[in-house]
Amino acid sequence: MNETRVLVGAILNSWAAQRDYAARLTADLSDADMRSQPVPGVVMNHPAWVFSHLSLYPPVLTAILRGAKEGEFADPIKSPFGKDSRPMSDRAAYLPKQELLAAYFAGHDELARALEGADAPALARPIPLKRWEKRFPLVADALVHLMLDHEAGHLGQVSAWRRAGGRAAV
Repeated sequence: MNETRVLVGAILNSWAAQRDYAARLTADLSDADMRSQPVPGVVMNHPAWVFSHLSLYPPVLTAILRGAKEGEFADPIKSPFGKDSRPMSDRAAYLPKQELLAAYFAGHDELARALEGADAPALARPIPLKRWEKRFPLVADALVHLMLDHEAGHLGQVSAWRRAGGRAAV
């Protein structure tokens, strides 16, 4: 087995574990729970915001892995759930739980398939999103950060949100 396949396999194993964790974090939540703020006066990243935010990145990364150029995919910064957004309590701002998680899992699974089929040259290409060039010079840089560090950090926020609201750890 070559080194690229070993690394891709390790990333995909972590990605699958995070997918499972996300399902467990949200299994017992209602639509209203998804937007609730458990600590009076403190705005936490609630699950509706976290999964709306995380759902932005898999389609972008999938498109990039498949060779899309800037302008051929939606830049996540333009989304109401992009990098500098904040959680809202407005029910209409978010998809219902079932639809939101279906979109999240569909994007998650499609990115896994795209990465599974990627070769070393695809991972070594320069990142096609100009504003990401300094932080993520190569496609692999963006993939590793956004699939592992970024997603895990936000899933940890949902875990903390659960505990702040008196819910059991998962």
